[in-house]
Amino acid sequence: MKAIKGIALAVLALGILSTAGCDRHSNKEVYYLVSANLNLPYWQTAAAGFNKAAAQYKVTARVVGPENYDAQAELDALNKAVAAKPAGILISVSDAKVLQPGIDAAIAAGIPVVTVDSDADASKRLFFIGTNNLEAGRMGAKHAVEKLGGKGNVVFFSFAGQPNNEERLKGFKDVFAGHLEIKIVEVVDVKADARNAFDKTQEFMALSGPKKIDAFISLESASGKIVADAVSRAKGTDRLVMAWDANQDTLDGIKAGTIDSTISQKPFTMGYVGLRTLDEIFHAPPVQLNKEYGSDSFSPFPVFLDTGTALVDKKNVDLYLTPAAAGAN
Repeated sequence: MKAIKGIALAVLALGILSTAGCDRHSNKEVYYLVSANLNLPYWQTAAAGFNKAAAQYKVTARVVGPENYDAQAELDALNKAVAAKPAGILISVSDAKVLQPGIDAAIAAGIPVVTVDSDADASKRLFFIGTNNLEAGRMGAKHAVEKLGGKGNVVFFSFAGQPNNEERLKGFKDVFAGHLEIKIVEVVDVKADARNAFDKTQEFMALSGPKKIDAFISLESASGKIVADAVSRAKGTDRLVMAWDANQDTLDGIKAGTIDSTISQKPFTMGYVGLRTLDEIFHAPPVQLNKEYGSDSFSPFPVFLDTGTALVDKKNVDLYLTPAAAGAN
């Protein structure tokens, strides 16, 4: 009889432990992804990764942010997320100066914050998940140098002031510095409306002689196809067009030959890993959240989680087209 009671108690104990394990997560745990621009396919892909991790963990995911590039509107979205007292916040920083106070306020309120895709390294955020943008810029620059034969006039399209775009541009400049016959003519700021890139490209395509633009390079995902369309309309088959990110229309452009190449990032991975990381921090929080972990040799957090990049061109575009099409559907 005692043996039977012992077995019964053991089974009951196992049941309690099993139930406790299931109770680790709850849909009352709310995690926010604050996006820089919800209308971009790039951020829709990141949101898909964020939502998938939430579904697996059976927690609640909320994706918020402006529907165009608007740092102040993104700050408003961040402040509302902080006021909701969530379990954690993942945020892409469109403008570090604008968003740093909101990030620091969240940490001060005891809410873990991790930056994604674009960083604010001077803020109190715990760490950054995303691309090594400096090295990605250098990767793109080496390809551009090869395609241009080491000389030519180049125009960039960028979101001025956005940290990741600035790092990419620096990577290009670092490599171009060793090729004195490559000249950067202009860095076009397209953050107000990426469609302006079409008009600017048409203006540049009208230049000839020593002022002829030989390469058009996008440092963000919004303008690549738009620039390629403008170059194609002007029959600029001798111009180099480089995009950024592996959007479906960009990959289709590479396949068709209107875009030479792009730098592929992993936004789905950023969102997916971001939520899982925040969940781990929520359930195993550090003794002190409001601390400078970057200089702490015994920090429980990395400074940076690199999700990887790759150069995509006609040689390997088919490897990316199938997953992109599946993601679009």
